[in-house]
Amino acid sequence: MEWKTDWGLRGRMVFTMFLLFALYIVFAAVLSQTRYVGFLVLMVPFLLAQFFFSDRLALYSMGAKEVSEEEYPDLHRKITRLSQQADLPKPKVAVSDARTPNAFAAGRSQKKATVCVTTGLLRTLDDEELEGVLAHELAHVKNRDVMVMTIASFLSTIAFMVVRWGAFFGGGRNRNGGGVLVAIAASLVVWIVSFILIRALSRYREFAADRGGAAITGKPGALASALLTIDGRMDKVPDDDLRETSEMNAFFIIPLKSGVVGKLFSTHPSTEKRVDRLRDLERELETV
Repeated sequence: MEWKTDWGLRGRMVFTMFLLFALYIVFAAVLSQTRYVGFLVLMVPFLLAQFFFSDRLALYSMGAKEVSEEEYPDLHRKITRLSQQADLPKPKVAVSDARTPNAFAAGRSQKKATVCVTTGLLRTLDDEELEGVLAHELAHVKNRDVMVMTIASFLSTIAFMVVRWGAFFGGGRNRNGGGVLVAIAASLVVWIVSFILIRALSRYREFAADRGGAAITGKPGALASALLTIDGRMDKVPDDDLRETSEMNAFFIIPLKSGVVGKLFSTHPSTEKRVDRLRDLERELETV
């Protein structure tokens, strides 16, 4: 399959970032009229750290570590070959000792990317399925959507922190003042809008990475099979393991189960829809 630029994804990323930055300019203007302006200034170093060290922070949150070719030669061979097929620099390779069968990509650019898999994934999938998942993660890197999601998620976190800790940081005689209430109300609106925008973009980017992964391997069926295998194993993963990895949900290839409300605001489209689209691609290839 020939790699095709997904203009739908690019347009959505530009639109989402434009709306988010416009929203946060208004947000900053509102907070500048309250005592929270200092809070925004303090957040700047954290934003820079999130941008430059997002891959390390993601690995740390998963308890993952970068692995050498001597430790995981087969995994490195697969990623090296798939990176060449995707016309990408080879990313760093990391492994998390987690029973949850999953994978994610992190990093601020194509040259500063990391692909991480769990030991649960390596034990669950066969070679073709694993290559399908690795190609999916490389498609995220090639599409540059990892960086956009990282920045967007951090901006949303700022608003959430003001909502959660607003009264506490309002402090002293202004704790119940109008300025604090205005700041909390504005933060709540910003967080809700950000939440919706990020999830809409996240669901589309998964479809785009599925198509991209299929283009890299030329085997849409392998990725479809991997998605079904991973999805079928999620219910067997202990709750403790699910809780430990839940904060990385938006970056996983398959999201963790979270009930009816979680599905409504899921970061991923349903596995059934993703598999159906991959099967359609497979049928198109068979007719060529």
